[in-house]
Amino acid sequence: MSRLIVFFFLLLTGLSQAYASDNPFEQKADFLPANKAFVFTSEPLPSGETRLHWQITDQYYLYKKRFKFDGLNAAQTPVLPQGQEHSDEFFGATQVYRDSLELLIPAGASGQVKVSWQGCADAGLCYPPQSQTVDLGGTQPAAEQGQAQDQSLASSLQQRSLGWSLLLFFGLGLLLAFTPCSLPMLPILAGLVVGSGASPGRGFAVAGSYVLSMALVYASLGVLAALLGANLQALLQQPWLLGSFAALFVLLALPMFGFFELQLPGALRDRLESAGRGRKGGSLIGAGVLGALSGLLVGPCMTAPLAGALLYIAQSGNAVQGGLVLFTLGVGIGMPLLLLVTVGSRFLPKPGAWMNLMKGLFGFLFLGTALLLVRPVLDESLWLALWGVLLLIVAGSLWQQAQQFLRVKALFAPLGLLAGLWGSLMLIGAAGGSTDPWQPLQVYTAKTVAGSPSQTAHDAFITVNNPADLERELAAAKAQGQWVMLDYYADWCVSCKVMEKKVFGQPHVMQALNGVRLLRLDVTDDTVASRDLLSRYQVPGPPTFIWIGPNGIERRAQRITGEVNAETFLNNWQATRELL
Repeated sequence: MSRLIVFFFLLLTGLSQAYASDNPFEQKADFLPANKAFVFTSEPLPSGETRLHWQITDQYYLYKKRFKFDGLNAAQTPVLPQGQEHSDEFFGATQVYRDSLELLIPAGASGQVKVSWQGCADAGLCYPPQSQTVDLGGTQPAAEQGQAQDQSLASSLQQRSLGWSLLLFFGLGLLLAFTPCSLPMLPILAGLVVGSGASPGRGFAVAGSYVLSMALVYASLGVLAALLGANLQALLQQPWLLGSFAALFVLLALPMFGFFELQLPGALRDRLESAGRGRKGGSLIGAGVLGALSGLLVGPCMTAPLAGALLYIAQSGNAVQGGLVLFTLGVGIGMPLLLLVTVGSRFLPKPGAWMNLMKGLFGFLFLGTALLLVRPVLDESLWLALWGVLLLIVAGSLWQQAQQFLRVKALFAPLGLLAGLWGSLMLIGAAGGSTDPWQPLQVYTAKTVAGSPSQTAHDAFITVNNPADLERELAAAKAQGQWVMLDYYADWCVSCKVMEKKVFGQPHVMQALNGVRLLRLDVTDDTVASRDLLSRYQVPGPPTFIWIGPNGIERRAQRITGEVNAETFLNNWQATRELL
């Protein structure tokens, strides 16, 4: 593990050197003035768009990554075309434009825009950055005076020092550790430390290996997703992959019930025992592997902190700082878990029969984790039925333990009865098509007078699968002066399904959205169309909600990233509507 840490930081050091540049701006008499080398013009078009044009003199070029458009939100910012690959002493390997460049600011953008660019000459001169203000007319929407949470975090990365950014994201990680998306990691880590009977020192080392590996994988995936623009969430939600990892957790649970013991081959085990004699209580390598799996599969869902870091990486190209803050975010997420299973374990009683009970508890927690992993690829009713079966098994186990340990009978007997009763209700509800584990029988009462199921929130949305359909719906809404809400959704996104029930399943929420064109952008599959839909508004992943005004412009400051409750959603919509 120490070698892995050293390799990671050596890699970051190399990347930081690759991004360094000295940018000399020495002007020479035999070079053209900057305004002659790069002739910039702008003009409004009949379509309402504004054309920006650069005529680039032969043997001169403009850097793609040096273009800036201050005064435009993400939806209005022109999409830069693919440039030519170029390498020089000023910016290293990058993309450049030669001959000419034309960009379009979409119709509906208003106010003044400061356009900035920078270029060089093949002969060795790099010009200072140039800028020009373009007046688009009108005024900017009031909603754009603020920033969405992901934008605010991305801006803080640009404005703050690296030390402050790392401290900020470590604190955000501490908060994310207690979200429903992160809590499934607790039984995994607890099973490694407490279930193995590790000493405090060894337990801290095992837990540290788990947390460090999780943070490394989390940072690597985040940087890769931002730099490549790929929908890695979809890639990691393939049924065969989730099924394989769920099977692994089932395999890890079986030894907790005494079915067998996981052991290495005898010769290899003897060598490891000889090399690590005196260090009992779990494997550092095994903990690292499980930490990596947690970072891949049961890490935090799409949240504003994660989206802010990815937005910063995508906009600045600074993968080094972005990777570091994502790594720190992962460490912050793992820190409370590490303390719970190490410092907290000191308050446990001395080894005894209770440890067998703990092993059984962790076995059931591993089985529950396996169910959480396969939830995105299972029918919701089948998933509920499997939880019902698991609760019935838990009930049987509790009843058996109550008969063997009379001291805990008063506790285990009623718990077993409650688990058995609720597991039975889940099975009955699943048979009728229920999907809610907290209200398993509600499906039998949620009928209309005529006997047919009432209209679901899903029916109120128009599903969009490709950019062409999206543009058609947006144009229709603009022609009618209609608000639009874009809901980035995927079948494997658990938070998306939670919001569909807890937010859009509420009648008063749908009533508040009356008259709004609801578009559900389905990015379940990792296809070219899905990637185009995500890149259209620079969305890292679902769930994300975007408000488009009647004039066709996004209210970027009101964008919602990640799961929220009904009250927060309605407050956001009310604030958006009032800023029109």
